[in-house]
Amino acid sequence: MNNATRVHVHLFYGADPRHYRKGEQIGCLYGYHHAESDEFALDYAEDARESQPVRLVRRALKAALGFDFIHAWRNRRAILAADVVWTHTEQEHLAVALLLLLAARRGGHAPLLLAQSVWLLDRWPGYGALRRALYGRLLARADLLTTLASENATLCRRYFGREARHVYYGLNTDDFPLQPPEPWAPHAPLRVAAIGNDRDRDWTTLVAALGHDSRYAVRIATRRRVPAAARAPNVEVVRVSGLAAQRALYDWADLVVVPLRPNTHASGITVMLEAAALGKPMIVTRVGALEDYFDDEAAFYVPPFDPQQLREAANTLAAAPSRAQRQAAAALDQLRARELTTQHFAYQHVQLTREMLQRRGAETAGFDPNQPSRRVPGEA
Repeated sequence: MNNATRVHVHLFYGADPRHYRKGEQIGCLYGYHHAESDEFALDYAEDARESQPVRLVRRALKAALGFDFIHAWRNRRAILAADVVWTHTEQEHLAVALLLLLAARRGGHAPLLLAQSVWLLDRWPGYGALRRALYGRLLARADLLTTLASENATLCRRYFGREARHVYYGLNTDDFPLQPPEPWAPHAPLRVAAIGNDRDRDWTTLVAALGHDSRYAVRIATRRRVPAAARAPNVEVVRVSGLAAQRALYDWADLVVVPLRPNTHASGITVMLEAAALGKPMIVTRVGALEDYFDDEAAFYVPPFDPQQLREAANTLAAAPSRAQRQAAAALDQLRARELTTQHFAYQHVQLTREMLQRRGAETAGFDPNQPSRRVPGEA
């Protein structure tokens, strides 16, 4: 391991593998630990113990900047000692980029930075000139940009004039073992589960479609505030805490609905992956490049802000159990075929890091790595 590439995985405060779901031996959140090998030695951002006043200060600065610089500063030794830094969202890569720019003034070792963005591109049009200038300077420090959706990769070219690589997000199949869908026999009333804490969930359209109708029993599982317009006698808002409670909600449901507002960051993909793994048919708003992951055979897509089509989709599936089962089976098949797992998510980072290191080596050697290589005669 002495010659291994040193990778620092910088995740948000609270994702420290030493404490996150302690005792469950799940490794690193999002599955980055699957990249550990003789070739790559990984370490992770550590959560410092902090008093309540210090926590308030850190969170206030994070809210003002849009990224957690104090958390990155506390992990500066590990970051600066790494060969490569991996980040999961802009809240981490902007903080690491600022740290690296400050460290560059003193010279010395400069880690490569793989900067993955999630919400940044959605929010970019709403930023003022000062924030755009700051973020633009920090993004310029990133050696490679990645996104979880093709739409976001396109926006990177438009906003920053840079290419971004589309990385496919993946499911932890230890938490959600793949299971073929059982013969689909919907209950009466039809049981509908809608899960998610993302800001782009559209609970209002969901309830406009299925609320105040005794043919449907709807459970919304979210930590976010549900607006008054999304309240109805047949709609229950629940708090699902822990994997067992989450699995119980999926077991209860006949189908899963992922109602969304327009976005570009594949909002809802985690729920889609979980539903596919558990053999649940799903109705999904056609936004956010989710078709990068599952096509029309695997999910019943409906337009945004259209309660009538959402209701018709639910009625169509309820009236055609064989279609619902075929759809669920197609989703599971596509999850398998496209390797939408945390293992493959980590492997994509391995491949991208090899490319980054090769590019740096080529630049150090003094030739352009973007030019076609000349194969040595007889070389395999």
